[in-house]
Amino acid sequence: MVNRDVRATLPGQEPLILMVTPAPDGAAGSTGSYGGQEVYVAMADGRSHGNPVHTGDLEEGAPPEPGDAATVLSVVAEAAQETVMELLWQVWPLCREHGIGMHPRPAGTSEDWCLGETAAAGPPVWWCRGGRTGGCHDASPIGELADTLRGKERRALRRGRRR
Repeated sequence: MVNRDVRATLPGQEPLILMVTPAPDGAAGSTGSYGGQEVYVAMADGRSHGNPVHTGDLEEGAPPEPGDAATVLSVVAEAAQETVMELLWQVWPLCREHGIGMHPRPAGTSEDWCLGETAAAGPPVWWCRGGRTGGCHDASPIGELADTLRGKERRALRRGRRR
């Protein structure tokens, strides 16, 4: 789903991949390791940036890995965003209305929502803080940024898919 957004907003960019790498020596029980391996969202050439997509180790008493699809999608979208922004040196994805970067959040969250709160239970969306005067909003469900494109951009995307 995240790659649909990459394709829609970064024409010519190859799809992102999930890359499994061995955990650093001595890190088999540390945060971010999973059975001696770490999973990253990476560019097609294998370059990645940031933390692994799994965030805890049950042996260390961390909360269990997310088991629901919405949470997993949010975690992968956030890791993809970090990799794209750091390796391509650009803000991604951009809100079409405000021209600023967006972040993955559950649908319907407010400006003061904090990660880990359970009050917001909607599906994961790309969320925009809004302009200088506020106006935070859900810009698009993750995976559906193509629907926010202007007519000319949307037609170019469809032509690219047909090729």
